[in-house]
Amino acid sequence: MGERIGHLLLIILVFIQVWFSTAQNNDFTAMRALKDAWDNTPPSWEGSSDPCSDWEGIRCTNGRVTTIKLASMNLKGRLTGDIAQLTELQILDLSYNKDLTGSLTSAIENLKKLTDLILVDCGFNGPLPNSLGNLDSLIQMSLNSNAFTGPIPPSIGNIEKLYWLDLADNRLSGGIPVSNGGTPGLDMLLNAGHFHFGKNMLTGNIPERLFRSNMSLIHILFEDNQLIGPIPSTLGLVKTLEVVRLDRNFLTGSVPPSINDLIRVTDMFLSNNRLTGPMPNLSGLIVLNYLDLSNNTFDPSSVPSWFSTLESLTTLNMYSTNLEGQLPASLFRIPQLQNVDLRNNALNGTLNIGTAPSNQLQQVNLQNNQITDFTQRSQDSIEIILLGNPICTETRVDNNFCSLPRNTTPYSTLPNNCGTKFCTPPRVLSPNCRCSFPYTGNLNFRAPSFSDIGNSTIYDSLSDSLISSFQIFQLPVESISLSNPHKVFNEYLVIKLQIFPIEVKGFNRTGISGLAFSFSSQAYKPPPAFGPYVFSGENYDFSLAELGHKSSSGVVIGAAVGSCVLVVLLILAGIYAFRQKGRAERAYQESSPFALWDVNNGSGAVPQLNGAKAFSFGELSKYTNNFSESNNIGTGGYGMVYKGILLNGQIIAIKRAKLGSTQGGLEFKTEIELLSRVHHKNLVSLVGFCFDQGEQMLVYEYIVNGTVKDSLSGRSGIRLDWMRRLRIALGAAKGLQYLHDLADPPIIHRDVKTNNILLDERLVAKVADFGVSKSLGDANRTHVTTQVKGTMGYMDPEYYMTQQLTEKSDVYSFGVVLLELITARNPIEKGKYIVKKVKQAMDKSKELYNLHDVLDPIIGLTTQLKGLERFVDLSLRCVEETGDHRPTMSDVVKEIEGIMELNGFNPNAESAANSAEDFTTRGSDHLYTNDSLFAYSGDHFPTKLDSK
Repeated sequence: MGERIGHLLLIILVFIQVWFSTAQNNDFTAMRALKDAWDNTPPSWEGSSDPCSDWEGIRCTNGRVTTIKLASMNLKGRLTGDIAQLTELQILDLSYNKDLTGSLTSAIENLKKLTDLILVDCGFNGPLPNSLGNLDSLIQMSLNSNAFTGPIPPSIGNIEKLYWLDLADNRLSGGIPVSNGGTPGLDMLLNAGHFHFGKNMLTGNIPERLFRSNMSLIHILFEDNQLIGPIPSTLGLVKTLEVVRLDRNFLTGSVPPSINDLIRVTDMFLSNNRLTGPMPNLSGLIVLNYLDLSNNTFDPSSVPSWFSTLESLTTLNMYSTNLEGQLPASLFRIPQLQNVDLRNNALNGTLNIGTAPSNQLQQVNLQNNQITDFTQRSQDSIEIILLGNPICTETRVDNNFCSLPRNTTPYSTLPNNCGTKFCTPPRVLSPNCRCSFPYTGNLNFRAPSFSDIGNSTIYDSLSDSLISSFQIFQLPVESISLSNPHKVFNEYLVIKLQIFPIEVKGFNRTGISGLAFSFSSQAYKPPPAFGPYVFSGENYDFSLAELGHKSSSGVVIGAAVGSCVLVVLLILAGIYAFRQKGRAERAYQESSPFALWDVNNGSGAVPQLNGAKAFSFGELSKYTNNFSESNNIGTGGYGMVYKGILLNGQIIAIKRAKLGSTQGGLEFKTEIELLSRVHHKNLVSLVGFCFDQGEQMLVYEYIVNGTVKDSLSGRSGIRLDWMRRLRIALGAAKGLQYLHDLADPPIIHRDVKTNNILLDERLVAKVADFGVSKSLGDANRTHVTTQVKGTMGYMDPEYYMTQQLTEKSDVYSFGVVLLELITARNPIEKGKYIVKKVKQAMDKSKELYNLHDVLDPIIGLTTQLKGLERFVDLSLRCVEETGDHRPTMSDVVKEIEGIMELNGFNPNAESAANSAEDFTTRGSDHLYTNDSLFAYSGDHFPTKLDSK
């Protein structure tokens, strides 16, 4: 019996080995067939018959092909049915190969493990195969920017896991399919966050059945089609929606009242349709940034009063909508308002924009109305356009508001003091003054929430986010350049992007593939104000880059040799003596960067460091464009803060002390000593320092999303819902817990506040600013007697009265931060203290402790506030008058973790998800795990833009 079992096992093992070998051979056969069908495949494909050995763009697992990433490889040919043999394939990205043509094979249904089908901006054509609906594992389907024709296959509704569906910019026709009996439809995609169908030829009604209350849609982009009929009232059921584009169709009828229920929508485009009936009431869209109802035939009406209640509004486009009467001055006091376009209406009377309009207001376009007078203001920063109104009579033609709009100077990234340096084409000068071959393309933003496209601040945030993403993805990028932002007819914002390589000779194929995939897969998430996007990459000429490198190398080598000979002949003898004389001094100063530290300057003994890099003043001057005003990102009592970029592309923040500042010297020493020996993901990292030429500077990692205070106030454009505030609280608490419990000796921060908690690109909280921190030291680890330092409103009253500093002083300050997180109010506001205000409003017998009037109204827009009462209790325990009654930071961490678990989240899993993902090794885990972080979507919230 045992012998038979052994024989049977042997037969099974042989069968498995034969099956695996056959499957592996099938993969190799399929890849070689694809190679034969394509031109311009990578050179590495020529020297080996094994795709899993060293074929660029191919990744294998256990000998089976699992990933094909060949975006922007200049491939030519067709995607043949051989692809169907790669049954273990998970990711297929052939984007930005415009000469890949032909139809999409129906045999693709065999790829049952495919999670990402990405064919963006190629030349594919013909109908989409109905077999797409058999790709059960698919999460992302990006087939946009091709020439596909015919209807949207109803079978796509069978893909339960599908999250990202982008079919935009094709030639698709027919209606939007919905389920009917046994026929599937797109209404079945309950996990989908994105329906991107714009710029097609879709016809028919938008079906009422398309939308359900249990859907998860964030974007519906149906612009530039031929859709007819009314806007379905069921659209108002999808409470998760943030961007709605139904413009440039043939929609008719009234706007359904249910649209007013979409309280998370930030961008609403209904323009260029045939809508009629009364002007819709959208007062419920409390976080709306961009509203465009233009070119519809609504009933004549006065300017709705609810316009003035939309405090997050940046753009109001209402031209040709039958508005009449006089404009209220309150309209122009909307805090974030940038652009008002009310052309071609019947507005009349006197234009009065008031004495205190929005400080962001750029343009008010009232061409072709009936305005007879204008109450002018002294400042002329706002462009008023009244051409075509009675006020612009022949006797008043000199008024500047009676002329056409002036052209604005387009934005372009400025180089860092390159002087007269130029590059021989086709090489291009990078912002860091290096000649190389950039990867170039256009970023097309489909629903930007701002209209002031001349604002350099907003593009700086875009540039920072790009560089930060490339660093996370470990891509070989030296710098980037943005240029020529402009709006096209459908309100897309188009920006030219140049990405410069670290290597002067140019990018290799692995680098280009990684860059292209970061865009095609939507791994890169722009700042929230820019909204959803699509990238169009240009061909990258690898041979030209290599040729340019060889040519320039010869010139450089020749010049170097000639120069060396000349130098040797002229000054060899003299320079030898000089070098010998200075060698000892330089060696000493390099080994001891604080050789010139003055122990009598009030800053104490020489700083004791643990691994921080020493930068020269010249280096940091170069990285910050000579500390230019454009690189100044903040100021404080210590001095100025500048943004810089290292030669490896890393963005840094440089805190530069005021010259001669004793306080600056003390803070310099404190921070450099503390941060050089503490390392935690919830503490800002110290990159290095500068003590040179009388300068004291600290160099930190650059934190792209600013402070928690910025987000709570709306300045950063980040919307913090309940769960995100819990994550921030937990992250900051863990940072402080590390300082109190794990640092040796323990460290007390002394200035915990929302301005000193920063948010990185994944909204991981990082505690910053250790300039007034104190170490408890070895002698007494319970407290230290010291001069009182801190910020009013956050300061521990016990510490203030006794000057006895303990870890519980940080706990008190953190309690104030917790209250600020749920109220979005300053600690002291109009003479009222936040702790007292919360205590007075509390009623523990009522729901949410009766704090509805105190809570930030944004906090509960998207989720139930489970555990809020526990959170308030924790906050108030932290701000007890005596330290003995306050919890430790370890207790605080555990309590916040418990509140997160109440909301269905595992804090440990959350922590892992917040850590940086290795972009190059992404396997089955998918990118779209947190896609509504920002107000339009995003992986990475009322106000989306602060032009500062």
